[in-house]
Amino acid sequence: MIKVLLAEDQSMVREALAALLGLEDDIEVVAQVSRGDEVLDAARAHDLDVVLLDIEMPGMTGLDAAALVRRELPALKVVILTTFGRPGYMRRAMESGAEAFLVKDAPAAQLADALRRVLRGERVIDPTLAAAALAEGANPLTDRERVVLRASADGSTNAELARRLHLSNGTVRNYLSTAIQKTGARNRAEAERIARDKGWL
Repeated sequence: MIKVLLAEDQSMVREALAALLGLEDDIEVVAQVSRGDEVLDAARAHDLDVVLLDIEMPGMTGLDAAALVRRELPALKVVILTTFGRPGYMRRAMESGAEAFLVKDAPAAQLADALRRVLRGERVIDPTLAAAALAEGANPLTDRERVVLRASADGSTNAELARRLHLSNGTVRNYLSTAIQKTGARNRAEAERIARDKGWL
């Protein structure tokens, strides 16, 4: 029996996924959480084989949760299931240690098959996304540039960002300027939008 932890913030989607997987003779959803920052505790509390993660969740993204699970519980397999078929997300999921990356509009049978395959030691990647990721190239933003650009999305001033991120005003300005240049944007709002659309954040 493949024992699964399901992490998805939308209740209806989570319950539907759990019901669909429950129809499989060899798969059991043993735990469910709605926040990314609940994943590790739930994974530690249950006997699991696979952690199935959405990307966009409150508390912590599925990508960050995947990296945490990989570091703390390396025997667990990690599968990312997302609405957002962005090449940058797929690349980051693989870098975080995920064994599979699938989009939610794939058939349920494909998800069940992916869970079985990762238990056999295979990697499973949506082929369309894999091709797009190769064409897109690597994420040009550094970790710090991503943090600052993501934090800037709420319209905070450089001084506010500096205080919140414990950086100097000049450092914040430099990170934002470099991110704007790398994304080919005209301003930081456009840079954040471009980076988010590409899955770089």
